[in-house]
Amino acid sequence: MAVKIGNIELGDFPLLLAPMEDVSDPPFRALCKENGADLMYTEFISSEGLIRDAAKSVQKLDIFEYERPIGIQIFGSDIESMKIATEVTAQANPDIIDINYGCPVKKVACKGAGSGILQDIPKMVKMTEAIVKSTDLPVTVKTRLGWDENTKYIVEVAERLQDIGIKAISIHGRTRKQMYKGEADWTLIGEVKNNPRMHIPVFGNGDVDSPEKTVEMKNRFGVDGIMIGRASIGYPWIFNEIKHYMKTGEHLPEPTLSDRITAARRHLEMSVKWKGEKLGVLEMRRHYGNYFKGIPNFKEHRIKLVSHDDASDVFAALDEIESIFTV
Repeated sequence: MAVKIGNIELGDFPLLLAPMEDVSDPPFRALCKENGADLMYTEFISSEGLIRDAAKSVQKLDIFEYERPIGIQIFGSDIESMKIATEVTAQANPDIIDINYGCPVKKVACKGAGSGILQDIPKMVKMTEAIVKSTDLPVTVKTRLGWDENTKYIVEVAERLQDIGIKAISIHGRTRKQMYKGEADWTLIGEVKNNPRMHIPVFGNGDVDSPEKTVEMKNRFGVDGIMIGRASIGYPWIFNEIKHYMKTGEHLPEPTLSDRITAARRHLEMSVKWKGEKLGVLEMRRHYGNYFKGIPNFKEHRIKLVSHDDASDVFAALDEIESIFTV
């Protein structure tokens, strides 16, 4: 049966692109969409930045028709600001508004935003309710198991958020204290999904980096879909690879080096066009390691890719890689 968020149909077992700061921008989303992502989220956007009309925050509201369905994710610690930010966000006409209750980064969490709100569940519920009431769009939530080992209240929290009107929840299988260390624990995600009171889609997130792992999580925990974050960085092919494996039990051939160079080149072109040369070149650097992972004797070429500041030099380095490695 197709999974639905509000009236948005997402297929039988949707694969979601996680919202990642400085990663889930329009250039990267374009590549993920082409490669099978069913639902994508923007980078998280500061509610205070939207209210102040800060250029960086406002630019993140830009979405394109080919990306649909697309969710815009907002974060903040002040309920009134989050309500106003929701209204501003709705004007950008996304399909979904997502609330970030999961970001573990200190500068966010220590201000009571992102996963910081997991220390104040009543406020989390109150804020969510205010946001749901201030928009006609479906509201979804991305969160974690709890603040630390002693506060893993996610089963109860998910139920309470559902009861005030959210349309789906994505859960990262770690606490805030864990950051991204250790292994993601999916048992509580499974408990949320298998709670007989839950009727909204429950998406699991954390450490899914292969088709086999996806199938394992689906079968073991019964989640409605998977949200993929770090495994997609520099590797947008992962979505179609998972889908093909789930359908046929077979692996798609890995992208060739030529495929990887083409994707990296397109990604860089779009990134420079989108953000300007300086930032476009800089923010692409985190992707090259994965674009060219596992290629022997590649180190010096990777160093070139991440040390040039001019786009023309990076394109030249990609041309050089093509001429040396794809003879």
